[in-house]
Amino acid sequence: MRRSLTPVAFLAAAIFAAAIALPARAQEAPRIEVPSPILTLDQERLYAESLWGKRAAADLESASAALAMENRRIEAELTEEERALTDRRVSMQPEEFRAAADAFDAKVEEIRRVQDSKARELARLRDIERQNFYKAAFPVLGEVLRDRGAVAILDNRAIFIASDAIDVTDEMISRIDAALGEGKPPESLSGQDDATAPPSDAPATVPSDQ
Repeated sequence: MRRSLTPVAFLAAAIFAAAIALPARAQEAPRIEVPSPILTLDQERLYAESLWGKRAAADLESASAALAMENRRIEAELTEEERALTDRRVSMQPEEFRAAADAFDAKVEEIRRVQDSKARELARLRDIERQNFYKAAFPVLGEVLRDRGAVAILDNRAIFIASDAIDVTDEMISRIDAALGEGKPPESLSGQDDATAPPSDAPATVPSDQ
């Protein structure tokens, strides 16, 4: 005959069944905004996933690719010029060849300086984009702070542990996108074609590690 569960065994079985069902019910529960004086924010994701950040990343990637292409083209030109100078060496006087070689070296150094300056400018523009974004987004951050009744927004990297309920990154991205859109690129970046063009007094440019 099948024996019925004792009260203790029945209670243990009920607790076990509840423990198994709890994760499923917890996952189905909607996320609730918990009033908190402190909010958290993922600054890196806020910028990278915003329309502004995506546009800035695409602009800078395009400018970097253009600079790299220019450097490859210039490398080929300089290689050909050096080869031509070497071929002419047999028909030149030593002093004449040395003067031509020194002039070529000086041109290469000047062009290297120009190209390195362009690469540094791209890095500077990357920083400017971020600074302009956060400056423009600051009023939106203040609105969220007031709407949530909070007193501070902290970078989540500075917090050891916190509830997801006080993270406002997604809300910030949505509201900043609505308020700022893609933003306006810095003037130098908007004229990136001119920025990557060789200077008029330099016939070629030396490649750098782009």
